[in-house]
Amino acid sequence: MTQADKDQDNGKEKEKEKEQQRGVKRPIAPPVIPEPPQEQIQSNFIVVVHPGSRMLRIGRATDTLPVTVPHVIARRHKQGGQPRHEDAWLLRDGLNKSESNEQRQNGLKMVDQAIWSKKMSNGVRRTPVSAEQARAYNCQIRPAVLDSSSRVKWTNTSHHPPHLVGEEAVYVNSSDCYDVHWPMMRGQLNLHAGPGGSLTAVLADLETIWSHVIQKHLEIPLKDLKYYRCILLVPDIYNRQHVKEVVNMLLLHMGFSAIIVHQESVCATFGSGLSSACVVDVGDQKTSLCCVEDGVSHRNSRLSLAYGGSDVTRTFFWLLQRAGFPYRDCQLSNRLDCQLLQHLKETFCHLDQDISGLQDHEFQTRFPEAPALLYQVRLGDEKLQAPMGLFYPTTFGIVGQKMTSLQFRSQGDSEDPHDEHYLLSTQSKQDPSSKSAADRKAVSRPGGGLDGELSGQGGMGELSDLPRGCGGSGGGGGQTQGEVELLPAQGECLMGAGEVEEPLSAHVSRKSAIMSQFESKALGLDKAVLHSIDCCASDETKRKMYSSILVVGGGLMFHGAQEFLLHRIINKMPPSFRRLVDNVEVITRPKDMDPRLISWKGGAVLACLDTTQEMWIHQREWQRFGVRMLRERAAFVW
Repeated sequence: MTQADKDQDNGKEKEKEKEQQRGVKRPIAPPVIPEPPQEQIQSNFIVVVHPGSRMLRIGRATDTLPVTVPHVIARRHKQGGQPRHEDAWLLRDGLNKSESNEQRQNGLKMVDQAIWSKKMSNGVRRTPVSAEQARAYNCQIRPAVLDSSSRVKWTNTSHHPPHLVGEEAVYVNSSDCYDVHWPMMRGQLNLHAGPGGSLTAVLADLETIWSHVIQKHLEIPLKDLKYYRCILLVPDIYNRQHVKEVVNMLLLHMGFSAIIVHQESVCATFGSGLSSACVVDVGDQKTSLCCVEDGVSHRNSRLSLAYGGSDVTRTFFWLLQRAGFPYRDCQLSNRLDCQLLQHLKETFCHLDQDISGLQDHEFQTRFPEAPALLYQVRLGDEKLQAPMGLFYPTTFGIVGQKMTSLQFRSQGDSEDPHDEHYLLSTQSKQDPSSKSAADRKAVSRPGGGLDGELSGQGGMGELSDLPRGCGGSGGGGGQTQGEVELLPAQGECLMGAGEVEEPLSAHVSRKSAIMSQFESKALGLDKAVLHSIDCCASDETKRKMYSSILVVGGGLMFHGAQEFLLHRIINKMPPSFRRLVDNVEVITRPKDMDPRLISWKGGAVLACLDTTQEMWIHQREWQRFGVRMLRERAAFVW
């Protein structure tokens, strides 16, 4: 160091001393804190799983389209001579009651009245076509042989595989020793008293199907799943116990390193690029509705209807039979006949009232060990009547079943002690005056518990919205689903009861009666949309929802469906809202995408978002904390 440098350093030190004497504060440089390295997640190492009742959609988040396979498994009998079991496809409980046929006929009368009352675009009323007109022609039809061999074969089971998945399971011969199981039914696990209906068996079926598809179609060895993460899409109205068991299976049995659980409706908005929408998901066996605003599903707007595309298919078959369907051996208990009927519905049915009169069509049957046949068929209004069953569900002829589900109240879980029941019980220890004020606020608020979901993930915002006098409500499928969330229409009359001196038992029984009456009714699709939007808290939110009604799923993919639903919603909207809403819009193909794939696509979009990073539940966290992690990390109130 030169003498000049030393003099310069000494000069700086003297300046510092002078500044300190004068009281001048020098800025303190913040210490450099090394940020923890953010783990960069590659989207091609994320698998998105959307399990439907009829189809499974699964693929990497980077894939343009998911792999779509029938969500079915055939399991070989361990011992010979056992009776075969096959889960029903188009048949369901409640169809063979004494009132079923009468209900069907009444529903059909309402459908015919609705068809006649709406004029065609040229201003003329539609001329109804009776089934007898088509029947006379169809009864004379005999099929033409196209080919002596259909070139369709039964699945080869000569090497005795223990199980078959997807298309192979659909084409397994009934004479082979295989049970056929559909592990999902109406968006829930398909638990029943028959063979393969236990929780353990259904979870084993799911694991086998998903593992098979991941290995065969995604070409990922199961031993490598420890390097992959999973995004699981669940229904808006989910069964907490079922979701917990499936997450457990994915993390601990299949071995994914981390998981995100998200709701189908929210993913549908991500997939379609909408910030807010009333999502109408018409699936094969259930129809769910929910209002989503900025990535949040409004709890009180959730509604699940126990009907879907398969009910339209079955009704179409009933109408075809009335019109003398020429394929006379068709049976709803036959797997391949169900597949044919599904195809005929998708090909012929529509919701365009301008298509009228009798029309001739043709279809082919190609079954294993049978010739390929060509049939002629003449059809009239049947093609319009069947899909209109979604708006008049009595046409489905389902009697004595729970047709409408609302959001379930948690039953509680021993692994999750600090749940909403804990919060509710500790709330009672607060100051009585503030508690009564909270009660009054809950009664006076028209929106019920809507703001709860927006106020944070801990569930605290929902406390003032819990119904007083909780009464249990049994669910379908042989298991208790927990208490249901009240909608404003019921909630106001029930919550208001707290102001009247009434014994608790009377209050509970009155509430249960109202709920069971509501749940036994099947709302039509248009009424369900209005009901869901009406449950939103503010007029501004309702206006947003009316201007963005998003239809997803494969159950409403009929020509003219968009205009038909729009017309019915505008006609049934509350008059006050007709003035407020600038334009009601029904979106059936956002970005010209297949509506069946939109929710899956939304799951893939979710994988790429920066905000997603804090939602991952890692395998070791699940092992240590279990279901509590869903309460902490889920993007919706668990």
